[in-house]
Amino acid sequence: MSAGSPLSRLASARHPLPQGERVEEKKSDVAKNQPSPLAGEGGALAPGEGAVRPRTDVTNRTLKFAKRLRSEMTDAETKLWQELRAHRFENYKFKRQQPIGKYIVDFVNLEHRLIIEVDGSQHDDSQRDKIRDVWLQSQDFRILRFWNIDVLKEMDGVLLAILAALKEAK
Repeated sequence: MSAGSPLSRLASARHPLPQGERVEEKKSDVAKNQPSPLAGEGGALAPGEGAVRPRTDVTNRTLKFAKRLRSEMTDAETKLWQELRAHRFENYKFKRQQPIGKYIVDFVNLEHRLIIEVDGSQHDDSQRDKIRDVWLQSQDFRILRFWNIDVLKEMDGVLLAILAALKEAK
């Protein structure tokens, strides 16, 4: 390409600086010149827009514990998660080991405010679970509880119960 050819003039118009050089801008300069994406909207979504954010009072300790629980799920939780994850179940979105307030729930569909708990025998008639359930229900969540053995042996029945609860919420 010769210096006076149309292609060389076009290339130089696109690259005003020699190739490889960049104009460095300070982050503060960029921030001053560009408004926030939500500027003029108070920096928040209007009521009813966007996802429900139940994590307003979640501590860092709770978040770390939830992350650990995600990597240490029981066989029953893992099997149910394979059915619920990535919109696989009737295109509903679920999260696993999700902090809500000071509690961590096994699975939750935030849109329909449905919590699914998969429990072993240690949860049989647990006073701690009753207190937790009362608080979660006060936050407008509904709770479905299944025994580990039901998830492992009767998955179709478990999924039918979940689907019925989701459709009831509409």
